[in-house]
Amino acid sequence: MTTPTIPFLPQIEELIDVLAALRAQAAEVEQMVALIGAALADGHTLYTCGNGGSSTDAIHLAQELVGRYRSNRRPVPAISLNADTGALTCIANDFGYEQVFARQLAALAKPGDVLVVFSTSGNSPNILHALDTARARGVVSVALLGKDGGAACTSADHVLIVPSHSTPRIQEIHTLLLHAICEEVEARIT
Repeated sequence: MTTPTIPFLPQIEELIDVLAALRAQAAEVEQMVALIGAALADGHTLYTCGNGGSSTDAIHLAQELVGRYRSNRRPVPAISLNADTGALTCIANDFGYEQVFARQLAALAKPGDVLVVFSTSGNSPNILHALDTARARGVVSVALLGKDGGAACTSADHVLIVPSHSTPRIQEIHTLLLHAICEEVEARIT
């Protein structure tokens, strides 16, 4: 009798390898998560953004903080810059798609706020412009990236590169990281 083949076993093995490699960055993860938790506990706002699948990570993080992750606690100010289709289409039409996140940050963000960008490549012009705007406005930026990190590596204040070139594995780790942020926030905020 032959053992049935599990069609997703290679993906599981690949994810296990990426998780093992991520251990080398545990201190950076803890530092980023603590930084975000402290800023939100001090009343600052979290902004998130991403493109494609990464946009859903950005929305996921913001909604968990405004709503709830695990515990009933006060809502935390968090805004996903890719969630407002009116703003996105207006800005894209009038200023170009590369400005869709930066223009919103310029209108809303204050010093001490935090921007978390999700990008598997780190090279999207709209992400890079958002990081530049964050720096100009005194907003702390955190880039959750993949592959080689791309141009975002030099634009963000804090960078975590998922050690993989596989977009699905990168996004799976980004989900793990956004949940770590939620857990830290809920530990600090009641």
